[in-house]
Amino acid sequence: MSKKRKTPSPQSKTAKDEGIVGEASPVTSDKKGAIRLDMAKTSPSDQAIDEAAAPLAHTDHGPRLQSLFNVAQAYGNRSFENYARIRSLAETLRDGLCAWLSEEPDCVFLVPPEGRFSSKNYQSAAFSVAGKGYLPLQPISFGLAVRVSEDSDFMRLKMSCRKEGATMFVRIENGAEVDIAQPIEDGALIPLFQAIHTHITDFFQDRIDDYDNGRYGTQDIGFDLQRMGG
Repeated sequence: MSKKRKTPSPQSKTAKDEGIVGEASPVTSDKKGAIRLDMAKTSPSDQAIDEAAAPLAHTDHGPRLQSLFNVAQAYGNRSFENYARIRSLAETLRDGLCAWLSEEPDCVFLVPPEGRFSSKNYQSAAFSVAGKGYLPLQPISFGLAVRVSEDSDFMRLKMSCRKEGATMFVRIENGAEVDIAQPIEDGALIPLFQAIHTHITDFFQDRIDDYDNGRYGTQDIGFDLQRMGG
């Protein structure tokens, strides 16, 4: 007589990890994420610092400690708002600039501001705050990779954004800074598109002129170009 095969119970199955390795997720005001501005949550078993924790029972912390909680919470709310505004602007810039340059798709990508990159969108990893448990309340940088040749060469520009009141200021590396009123209206980004186009054109033309006039050997020609196609 054959033995009955045991069906594994749901409890015995191994949970599948659907997480994306290497991407940063902003910590919302109600998420039990780790706060890392020279701070960290205590963890008895070295668990990932952004794992959801069981809600703690309400405790009367006292007015002094509670005041620290309150000001840190206010900081966290604003830092997330700052990140969300800048990310929204960056994504609008990516899509709008590509459409402004050409009808051909995939000519602009959001990439990390430093290190190696490929011709793809890096989502949250494109921003300078990626991988930080607690979003800092400060200007945020991201990389903008723009296609500059038939051979799929992309030039990366490091863009830096900061918010002042209802205005966002966007700086192109060490070049021009363009102010963008919030919320962004139709056509508001065209001056930024033009500034980026001018920045890249001048980069190449200045070095062509230096070479043609015999001056290129006396200066450091730095660039961030990478060929993506084969």
